[in-house]
Amino acid sequence: MTSAAPVQAATAESLREVEQRVLWLSAAIVDHANRVRPNVSGLKVGGHQASCASMVSIMTSLYFEHLTAADRVSVKPHASPVLHAINYLLGELDESHLTTLREFGGLQSYPSRTKDPDPADYSTGSVGLGATAPIWGAVARRYVDSHVGGAGTGRQYSLLGDAELDEGACWEAIMDPTVADLGEIVWIVDLNRQSLDRVVPNIAANRLQGMFAAAGWQVLTLKYGRLLEELFARPGGEALRARIDGMSNPEYQRLLRCTPEQLRERLPGADGGEIARLLSEVDDEALAAAIRNLGGHDLAALDGAFRAIDDTRPTVIFAYTIKGYGLASEGHPQNHGSLLSAEQMQQLAENVGADLNDPWHRFAAGSPAGQRCSDAAARLRRRERPQVSAPELPADIGRTPTGTTTTQAALGRALLDLTRGAPEAAARIVTLAPDVSSSTNLGGWLNKVGVWSPTERVDWFADDAETILHWRERPAGQHIELGIAETNLVGLLGELGATWSRWGQPLLPIGVVYDCFVGRALEPWSFGMYAGGQSILVGTPSGVSLAPEGGAHQSVITPSIGLEQPGLTSYEPAFAIDTEWCLLASLARLGRPDGGSAYLRLSTRPVDQTLAAVPADPAARERRRRLAIGGAYPLRRHEAPEVTLAAMGALVPEALAAADRLEAQGVGADVVCVTSPGLLFEALRARQGAGGSAGILDQVFPAHRATPLVTVLDGHPHTLAFLTGINRVRAAHLGVTNFGQSGALEDVYRYHGLDADTIVRTALDLTDHA
Repeated sequence: MTSAAPVQAATAESLREVEQRVLWLSAAIVDHANRVRPNVSGLKVGGHQASCASMVSIMTSLYFEHLTAADRVSVKPHASPVLHAINYLLGELDESHLTTLREFGGLQSYPSRTKDPDPADYSTGSVGLGATAPIWGAVARRYVDSHVGGAGTGRQYSLLGDAELDEGACWEAIMDPTVADLGEIVWIVDLNRQSLDRVVPNIAANRLQGMFAAAGWQVLTLKYGRLLEELFARPGGEALRARIDGMSNPEYQRLLRCTPEQLRERLPGADGGEIARLLSEVDDEALAAAIRNLGGHDLAALDGAFRAIDDTRPTVIFAYTIKGYGLASEGHPQNHGSLLSAEQMQQLAENVGADLNDPWHRFAAGSPAGQRCSDAAARLRRRERPQVSAPELPADIGRTPTGTTTTQAALGRALLDLTRGAPEAAARIVTLAPDVSSSTNLGGWLNKVGVWSPTERVDWFADDAETILHWRERPAGQHIELGIAETNLVGLLGELGATWSRWGQPLLPIGVVYDCFVGRALEPWSFGMYAGGQSILVGTPSGVSLAPEGGAHQSVITPSIGLEQPGLTSYEPAFAIDTEWCLLASLARLGRPDGGSAYLRLSTRPVDQTLAAVPADPAARERRRRLAIGGAYPLRRHEAPEVTLAAMGALVPEALAAADRLEAQGVGADVVCVTSPGLLFEALRARQGAGGSAGILDQVFPAHRATPLVTVLDGHPHTLAFLTGINRVRAAHLGVTNFGQSGALEDVYRYHGLDADTIVRTALDLTDHA
């Protein structure tokens, strides 16, 4: 429990005035969107006046008293109107936007770095992810500062609702070993003890506090405000404290809906004579104010808590609040999405000194409240940072792989080649893995660049001759190893991919996970892309080609994830040279305003690299490269094709073997190597008038060579089914549609119908050959 010295009387009133104006503006923004603005469709626009109200005091104290320009804040999703109200008072949002909440092109439903017209440090909206983003933002800032400098300092605040702590993403982040050293992290939990539909019977605040403390966090609790603390100090006060402490959340919240007479009857409880005598000395107005005087609404208590933050370790502040504080819906168990009526808005305006007919009125420039707003605006104004250009990358390292290797191994080799051939670009690369570095072929890269750590640590196995993976931890390292939590990995990946827009310093982040866990990582990675993070996620090993691993580790839907995810270019290369080209093209799109993210799906299947038939002629090689990064290339052309085999990734050798066998039976087959279904689908949409270029289709699937089509991939067959629409041909689609078993590669392929036998039979059926 923490206490605070009162905010100085000379300034307390102006801060209180700002608090009331923020409450009004946040409610009015939602009110206008739902009650005033014309709504042709009749669909409820929505907004969260009650959720905003519980955060108003916290955010007023933070922004108008304590925040600095170097700090960053993640605002809980449902409090976005509070953020807009504060930005308006700070001069960061034009009045014209206040009437556009949830309107097309207007203020977004939740804070958005990339879509809102006013500043939002973090995008929020997916519960738990916005709360944890500042943790990864802190790591990203430290990484930038240790490598190129200029990222500065500053706290990283998360403003979150207590229900967000139900999300596993929060606890995965809190428990990561890296986090305990991040003293700039401050979480402020809006402990209003309500969820969407009800008052939570037992929020177990003590247990939550203990869990944070066990993780090494400083824990501050703001339960009661000055008015209640003064009552507790009187005779009978300790009994009153014990009574309130002991009652359930629903019982307490019911008191907020009581008349003074009902309050005096209910509050003492069955044996509350001592409490009743204390309450008899308090008038109705003072009693109503006191029962609502929780720490999260007491500006003096909030001021004391913010001043008590220990910057040597992360801090969490549990601020007890009332959902709907100050509104007619205050404390109601179903107030989450409720809206104030016109009469209730009028009453609120009278309570806070606002005007319903002139809702956006600002404070007079010379008034104490107006001066407080201008002072805060000056304090929070950030200087423009120079934008460093993303490094130049080669399009082709120039090597032609031979022998037998895997696309997974090609990733590590390409990274090492960059340290020699493009050192400036390689210096910007940072790799991440959830404890799978060696098993995903990053060992050579890791040995070369070292592991990043804010401080240098002793490698106690450096002199062990049998240790192959050297774990050198130092600030200059370029690999970050996290625990086994994909949500943490892609959360950090997104923040490392946003450093170009936060601090003007582009990084080239690459995260490597087992492909079967890409689905687990997808939501936070998608949210990172929505927030402007640009990164590369490598999923390896993939499909059922990891045959001995069995059905538990197979990944079937990931090829279509890459096809469907906005802001993403996906690649599944078949050969080492394709991997290199696709990786370089993906790196070249990072760290720039017009850039984007990429997903590389790699395999542990060893493949004979001579099957790639890379042209020796430089111009022909360059054409092959352009087609490979464009989505597909013809791997084999027959002089008189009767069927086309379109294969992807690890299944290309089966397609080539099938083509040879078909040739022996007098059936000519073209073989197309698909590297990116998503890019081909975009090209098909471009042909249909959606914009962009359809040129790749004419080069790879020209109309004059249109034949029946067999598609095959190590994933769900629908991923390539759209290819039939290019030339409107008969087709059959082979892939994986059920869970597999452990086994040898040939057995697994046969079980799923991915083997050359199945491809041959399918092609013969399509071409009507006996």
